[in-house]
Formats: sequence, structure tokens, C-alpha cells
Amino acid sequence: MKRLVLPTTGVTTTVAAAAITTLAVAAMIVFPLTTAHSQTQTQAQTEKTGTMTKTEISKETAADEARSFSDYQAVVEALQPYIESAKSGDGKQTRTAFFDHAHIVGSVNGAFSNSDLDSFAADLSSIGPSPDVKHHIAWIDISGPAAAAKVEFINWAGFRFTDFFVLYKHDGQWKISGKVYDSHANN
Repeated sequence: MKRLVLPTTGVTTTVAAAAITTLAVAAMIVFPLTTAHSQTQTQAQTEKTGTMTKTEISKETAADEARSFSDYQAVVEALQPYIESAKSGDGKQTRTAFFDHAHIVGSVNGAFSNSDLDSFAADLSSIGPSPDVKHHIAWIDISGPAAAAKVEFINWAGFRFTDFFVLYKHDGQWKISGKVYDSHANN
């Protein structure tokens, strides 16, 4: 075990102890100890009802939460034409989920694919329907008018796919700006 001198204290210690000390100091900076004033303030904002505790939220926070939930649902809805086109095999339907400039990059059976939206839609139509395809939206991350989403598909034309989408909200409407994907193995 190496020994070193902590520069701020002049204390000699082991590397492991120095790492713990550094983490503890960082934690105090990020998560300062609660003061008596902030405890009193928190207690004043908290209302006891039976066995549950309710903390009041400001009108601004409530509005932010409502907008966040609304945007999440809007992104889910924006992905639906694409998801439904997996079942129908309709390239025109998938095209409606994307901005015209969208680009699609990925791989099928390890072969690199680089398509504009029209080529991708035509390829999807040529594959045809996959009525037994299943999907799962793994996550959605939103920051203002920008979002990203990960959607997993299984049994799409006999493949399992992982799709990563980048979306943007323009004139109040979410659309897919780009997609990167991977086909795993055949089902």
C-alpha cells in the first residue's frame, strides 16, 4: 500500500484512506449537512396526514412536472407511427414519424447500412409486415425541445433490433431527426 501526504492537511495516509477522505470531502460539498434552519423550513412545508407525509410543491414545480409528463407522452406518441409500421410493413407510415432530413445508420447481420429516409422507408416496405413483432420503449430522455429514446424490438422480420432515436420538438410537434440501430441475432 502506498503512503502519501494529503496536501491540505499535511497528514500522511494510505492511498485507500486518501481516496475515502477525498470522497467524503466531495460528498460534503455536493450534499452539505442539513442545518437547523433548513430542517425547520422543511418541517414547516411538511404536513402530516395519518401515516403519510405530504410535502408542498410550488406552482412552478407542479407546472414543470405536468409539462415533463406531457412531453414524455408526446414523445411516446411520436414514436407510434414507426412502431406500428414494424407490424404493417408500411414504409409510408414510418416516414410520417421522421423529419424529411432524417438519416438512418445501423447494421443488419453485421453489414453496415447508411440510408436517407426515402431509402429506409422503401426497404421497410420491401420487407413487408411483421404482425408478431413486439416492442418495448426502454427509456426516453428529454431536455427542452430535444429528446432521445431507446426502443427494443423482437421478431421484426425474424430479428431482434435495438433502435436509438434522436427527436426534436418543432412547432409543438415531436419528430424523429435520426436513428441508429443494431440487429442482434435472428430470433
